Amino acid sequence: MIRAAAWTSLLLLVAAPLVIVVGMGFGTTASGVPPVVPPIGAAGWQGSLEAWALLVADTYYLDAMLRSLRLAAITATLCLVLGFGMALGIAGARRPALWLALVLLPFWSGFVLRLAAWVGLLRDGGWINATLMQLGFISEPLQMLYSEGAMLLGMVHGYLPFAVLPLTATLVKRDLRLEEAAADLGAGRIAVFFTVTLPLAAPATAAAFLLVFIPAAGEVVVPEVLGAPDSVLIGRAIWGEFFQTRDWPAAAALSTALLALLLLPIALYQRLSVAR
Repeated sequence: MIRAAAWTSLLLLVAAPLVIVVGMGFGTTASGVPPVVPPIGAAGWQGSLEAWALLVADTYYLDAMLRSLRLAAITATLCLVLGFGMALGIAGARRPALWLALVLLPFWSGFVLRLAAWVGLLRDGGWINATLMQLGFISEPLQMLYSEGAMLLGMVHGYLPFAVLPLTATLVKRDLRLEEAAADLGAGRIAVFFTVTLPLAAPATAAAFLLVFIPAAGEVVVPEVLGAPDSVLIGRAIWGEFFQTRDWPAAAALSTALLALLLLPIALYQRLSVAR
């Protein structure tokens, strides 16, 4: 009974919407509601490959896809570096649950509200520029807002807890005797970290990377609030095709292509997990 309910939920909530989106990519634009003609109708197959050909012919979408993957990889890497240190500190703390709750505390406020706070900090007349000018480090405001750096800052801020959670869950349960044994054999702290601690947390490290990389690759809100107008990411392009140009076949094709790319690291992670 439980298995049947699980399969029904997967079919209704995952498979069916995915089939609809993929099929929409073979449709054609129309002026009605919704603005797309299904590829299969009363007259049989009447689909089009125009939306898929556009992905290859127009470098605008390819550049947006590559830029999104690059920024997502940088974001995931930064979150791993910061999150590993935070997870080690939380795992060794006297009350790890309290510190973990503080990590999750930003989720209690709205995401857009937190991004608006970064706008106030990074703008030309914001606190950061004002403080640097008062201290005499700069003579004119630095252009920090609406840049790639601002986007990375917002994305790391938003997704850092997704890296901290799986790393903390693993590091809390690690066997400290292995690290003590390595230290007794003459290994320094850095050697203990790279030879004992990091290998023990390797599965959690891969999971943390994917938990950040996958949503960051399709991020829409952060580029819209903190990014430059000409720095278009794939999530922004998909949103524009859906709600601005109302070219639903192109948006569906873009969404399917992004999903296919994101399935590759997931499949690789599962294969490595099975090999272990």
